[in-house]
Amino acid sequence: MSTVHAQADPEITLENRNLSAGKPYPLGATVATNGVNFALFSANATKVVLCIFDEFGLNEQQICLTQKTRQIWHGFIEGITAGTLYGYRVYGPFEPLLGHRFNHHKLLLDPYAKQLLGGLEPNDANYGYVLDSNESDLSFCKIDNAPFMPKCVVIDDSALKQKPINRPNIPLEKTIIYEAHVKGFSVLNHEVDDDVKGTFAGLASKSAIQYLSQLGVNCIELLPIHSFFNEPFLLEKQLSNYWGYNSIGFFAPNPSYLSGDTVAEFREMVDTFHEANIEVILDVVYNHTAEGNRLGPTLSFRGIDNASYYRLVSNDQRLYINDTGCGNTFNSNHPQVLQLIMDSLRYWVEVMGVDGFRFDLASCLGRETYGFDPGCGFFDALSQDPVLCQVKLIAEPWDIGPGGYQLGNYPIAFSEWNDRYRDTMRRFWRGDNGMLPEFARRFHGSSDFFEHHGRNPSASINFITSHDGFTLNDLVSYQHRHNLANGEDNRDGHHENLSHNYGVEGETDNPDILNIRSRQQRNLLTTLMLSQGVPMLLSGDEMGHSQQGNNNAYCQDNRICWIDWQNIDWSLVEFTAELIKVRKRFPILCHREFIHQPEAQYDNGFIWYSRHGEPMAKRQWSEFEARTLAVVLTSKTQPPHQHPKALLLLLNADEKSHQFVLPVIDGFNQWQPLINTQQLNNADIEELLEQSKVKVAITALDDAATDDNKQPSFACSHQLTLLGRSLMLFHACH
Repeated sequence: MSTVHAQADPEITLENRNLSAGKPYPLGATVATNGVNFALFSANATKVVLCIFDEFGLNEQQICLTQKTRQIWHGFIEGITAGTLYGYRVYGPFEPLLGHRFNHHKLLLDPYAKQLLGGLEPNDANYGYVLDSNESDLSFCKIDNAPFMPKCVVIDDSALKQKPINRPNIPLEKTIIYEAHVKGFSVLNHEVDDDVKGTFAGLASKSAIQYLSQLGVNCIELLPIHSFFNEPFLLEKQLSNYWGYNSIGFFAPNPSYLSGDTVAEFREMVDTFHEANIEVILDVVYNHTAEGNRLGPTLSFRGIDNASYYRLVSNDQRLYINDTGCGNTFNSNHPQVLQLIMDSLRYWVEVMGVDGFRFDLASCLGRETYGFDPGCGFFDALSQDPVLCQVKLIAEPWDIGPGGYQLGNYPIAFSEWNDRYRDTMRRFWRGDNGMLPEFARRFHGSSDFFEHHGRNPSASINFITSHDGFTLNDLVSYQHRHNLANGEDNRDGHHENLSHNYGVEGETDNPDILNIRSRQQRNLLTTLMLSQGVPMLLSGDEMGHSQQGNNNAYCQDNRICWIDWQNIDWSLVEFTAELIKVRKRFPILCHREFIHQPEAQYDNGFIWYSRHGEPMAKRQWSEFEARTLAVVLTSKTQPPHQHPKALLLLLNADEKSHQFVLPVIDGFNQWQPLINTQQLNNADIEELLEQSKVKVAITALDDAATDDNKQPSFACSHQLTLLGRSLMLFHACH
């Protein structure tokens, strides 16, 4: 049932305040010494009214912005200060068939607002049309929604702009990404003060920084922190959008992540991470907004200039192009919308200090009217921008639109989430047939996708799990999704997860099942950290975190998603930290260029071996049921006065145990154990090696195993038995 509220008289003006023309740039609310400049873009509006509220968000007073320069409405209000609450009412035609949805009865958020106060209260008044009207001929809604809307806050960020940013400047190939949720990471941490749990301050607390530093990651990637709203269908189910992929404010941090009343808390968090030599990357959602489809609420862009801000169906402009699956698609092809995105990105870099971005559904941003184009306007704007071309740029290289899957097709400035890596490593360790060639390509850095136009292995963001899907623990504990808590009868989320439960679905106390699950988690983590490319670790995977089999927990703002700091597998944490130390210790694991056949002995190189200690022959790569493999990685001489080094990785993805013969490489001495997933200590492994010696072919590094007819020489080596689904890592020096 709708409630009618009185609307402020549009003819009322602020008393004792002087309105002057002001300037069209910068857009948004800009504080000056004697007032505030307001500027708002709308190409199709007939009138723009600035609404000023008291400190409680009440007592609305209005000023009409009469100046218009190149479709930007602007005015300077003398006497207004930082902290003032405001919004807009925008007049124009309500003609959905022509793409126009103006409704001056709706208070609208400034797209450039840098802080929001209050939340969005569900109410019929938030819709620009009468809810029970005919969908093909929507009725204009005259109910005022101001009582139910958050208010924009005028921010003076001059002090933040002047504050130095001490960036770690970690090379991309040496970056180790930790994907985390602001609230979920700290809300249950008993070592974080109660008043900052689940906030930016909690994420940057002493205990959190200490944990991440000891783990060894050097980059934290945060799920969306831009202001976002809950979708109406979630509220009906008494759920909420936990992940935050429903942005409404591209400059304003989500209010619930602030422990206080100032956005400087975000910058303080970034500075704290930088002091710990940890970079900060933001997951950003510029592909759609929280206003949803044609029947969604009018909150900001829709009411300011629907035809400019959104991509509409050309022959029926009531409808939105929905390449995102979220109801609408932001129109990044429009120059003013593109400017909004670019201004937002620069703000988070120059003022808030972040080090890069991960672009959600990035194919939407690269799609011109004729389809995806690596040379589109958005990518060109990024590549030439003197600020943004220097930060880390990561694409989620797909959307649901036509031709949306574009893995490997992004410009050189981008790295990309590599889902082919994810799926291959899951299938290999699950024991699927015919996986050896694909495993080798992904482990090598996916050069088949990325080695073109000067791109390097760091173009591949390798991951086993992410926020979207099973956690690592659940990947080896559940055969099927268990998403009933989402209220969609378990129909949502990925159907095929390439997972395995090893005999029991979910939790068990069977020691044999627990052992193999433990090994599989360690196998996958080890593979991730040893592969060429940039590893991304999902927060909680190193602790054994479970989401109870929910593989689409976007709406679970509760203990399903929150990290349980009381029940951590500390042995897995220590194992992961050791893996990260190994990755940092051996530069060959994060090489700047793709490594191919070594041209000289002891040059950087990969050599693949069978479990018999012999170089892989061409026919062995095509053995359908083969699930064992070994690889030797070698590095050049490391200054000062260091010898060439080699790493040997033995992999057994079969369910049965197999004997491995360690390769003999001319010039390298005895292999020393580094990592194993059988949880043996190094002394036991060395003893096992000494107990067994066999004859094996010798291969020099410059003799690569490509010629099946080459006659090798032989020498004495060692052999080891690897349990089913386990691995071992060794190193040796020349």
